[in-house]
Amino acid sequence: MLKCFLLVSVVVALAAAVTVRGIPFTESDLASEESLRVLYERWRSRYTVSLRRPGFGAGAGEDGDGEARRRYNVFVQNARYVHEANSRDGRPFRLALNKFADMTTDEFRRTYAGSRLRHHRSLSGVRGEGGSLRFGVTDGGSLPPSVDWRERGAVTAVKDQGQCGSCWAFSAVAAVEGVNKIRTGRLVALSEQELMDCDDDGENHGCDGGLMDYAFQFIKKNGGITTESNYPYLAEQSRCDKAKARSHDVTIDGYDDVPANDESALQKAVANQPVAVAIEASGQDFQFYSEVI
Repeated sequence: MLKCFLLVSVVVALAAAVTVRGIPFTESDLASEESLRVLYERWRSRYTVSLRRPGFGAGAGEDGDGEARRRYNVFVQNARYVHEANSRDGRPFRLALNKFADMTTDEFRRTYAGSRLRHHRSLSGVRGEGGSLRFGVTDGGSLPPSVDWRERGAVTAVKDQGQCGSCWAFSAVAAVEGVNKIRTGRLVALSEQELMDCDDDGENHGCDGGLMDYAFQFIKKNGGITTESNYPYLAEQSRCDKAKARSHDVTIDGYDDVPANDESALQKAVANQPVAVAIEASGQDFQFYSEVI
């Protein structure tokens, strides 16, 4: 088991979309109604998307054909946005027609980015429990020009939080997974579901949002956190399995917040381990994000 010190940098937090490649297309696919229809059917075949997404069925007086037309029109608008965004000079990332391509930005936000803002705005009253910032690099020390913890094997495979505002649990778990790998040499996928079910003392609220700080507090107080395989993710809050929560596969002895707007402190933190960073991820670029160029 791990005994370590965890760092956390927190800003506004909402759910983030899963990185996917999407289907390839060119400007010629957008040139006519016929080519757009072909592109749409190719997309639907790839993702086997139902005409009626959960929670967004036909409205009052609208039949199935009407809903199908609406989904197609949304898809066309999104395809043109993705193409236009990828055509801009100087953008360091690319978008793609992924599984969210027939959803409006508002639908995507309400379905995948529905965390309660009041939790994220309450951060001012939550500070780290570790005392001084122990970033491991003293003033004047040498910092690497760049760090990619994926290349060092300290990041697990991409996970999908589904239609649940559990970003806070995924962010906290990813940071603990990373520092565990650094300190022990073992990369172990840990349980977001344990946080969802058991960290329910009034501060974190499962699919309705939360903060990583409170998650770290729970892990410390609980004596650790179990593995994902022992307590798998359900994309919904359930009753705490106390027997599984008593399996303390990884432990932490505290955490700390990187000071706001302090790039030097953030550099020191990231040079030593992955940090938990929450971002506002409800816009179109996050909806269709694919890869860094």
